[in-house]
Amino acid sequence: MSSTPVLTVAALIVGVTVGALFAFLRVPIPAPPELPGVMAIVGIYLGFKLVGYAGVGFDLLDALGL
Repeated sequence: MSSTPVLTVAALIVGVTVGALFAFLRVPIPAPPELPGVMAIVGIYLGFKLVGYAGVGFDLLDALGL
């Protein structure tokens, strides 16, 4: 059995806890505070996964010799 659902729930709980702590301390969160910014991060993740599933890519670090 995969632990992905457990890790996902744990990550959500940690995120909610940290978000609540930031709000309680009245400090800005280190993430986009508006829905369009959050959706941009989701889009970046989906694009990354899409290219991975397609099996295409270019190793930039290898090309730079790093």
